Amino acid sequence: MAEYICLFSKDTLIIKPPKKSPLFSRTIALWFAMLCGVYLYGTCLKHVGTFTMLKFQNIQLIQKPSLEALIPTLHYPKPESFSRGECSLNPVRFFAIISMQRSGSGWFETLLNSHINVSSNGEIFSVIDRRNNVSNIIQTLERVYNLDWFTSASKNECSAAVGFKWMLNQGLMEHHREIVEYFNHRGISAIFLFRRNLLRRMVSVLANSYDRKAKLLNGTHKSHVHSEQEAAALSSYKPIINSTSLISDMKEVEMITARALENFNSTRRMVLYYEDLVTNRTKLKDVQEFLGLPLMELTSRQVKIHKGSLCDFVSNWDDVNKTLNGTEYERFLHADY
Repeated sequence: MAEYICLFSKDTLIIKPPKKSPLFSRTIALWFAMLCGVYLYGTCLKHVGTFTMLKFQNIQLIQKPSLEALIPTLHYPKPESFSRGECSLNPVRFFAIISMQRSGSGWFETLLNSHINVSSNGEIFSVIDRRNNVSNIIQTLERVYNLDWFTSASKNECSAAVGFKWMLNQGLMEHHREIVEYFNHRGISAIFLFRRNLLRRMVSVLANSYDRKAKLLNGTHKSHVHSEQEAAALSSYKPIINSTSLISDMKEVEMITARALENFNSTRRMVLYYEDLVTNRTKLKDVQEFLGLPLMELTSRQVKIHKGSLCDFVSNWDDVNKTLNGTEYERFLHADY
């Protein structure tokens, strides 16, 4: 493009630069907009991928804990119902076992309670009145962590760790924001316990639900047993699994689990799986270290109810086998736990 030369006088020469083409400016703007769009799309895709992975992977630990998160908060409660006496100078750690029904939490709690310094007080929010609003939940938590909650597991005076079991469907998800705030404020450690084999969990849920009405053990319903004879009696019932909704039911459980882990991401926590506790007892050492406890050999008198191949405990096994074969859940058909 030619330059324009203007001559104002014989002593002054001004050279004007060439005018820019409007097409050139529009091209630059278009390229800039395209680059911004690609960047934003990539960022969104990354977040979506991360969230999807969060939902379906077996998560051992969602985020790397900070140095402070590695150390449990120490408390010196002053109960109103009794005096701790010489144990008043002994620190207490607070914890909550967060789980789902028929995921091994009852057995796990008996293991913890076999420790001389642990008091885990059971499924306290199974009573609806204790969880029907945030105020009642907080009041109940205050009683537990102030050592004013009495159960057969209480070792009040010299307890080094105090907690309880909390199922996800017992007000925990509905009021998670307030509960997370309370956990962080009070320094409560969360122990998440889930079950990888969702098919075995489903069998256990259906069988336990049936026994609530049938009461197979001499007219008494038991969710947990302490003898092989009792286990055999309860496992004699073979539930029918809805094969039509089986996969969607499993996906729903996975989504609930992922949402719980996401909701409690800011708390001091560890994530356990029932299968790992059964096959690797060093996990119990990890739990004791997480709670800052002196290491002990932990034991339980509970006996597993559905022991052996799953095909022996499901009435419509052929339908279940056909539904899960070739899917991501096929591995559940053959796992022992």
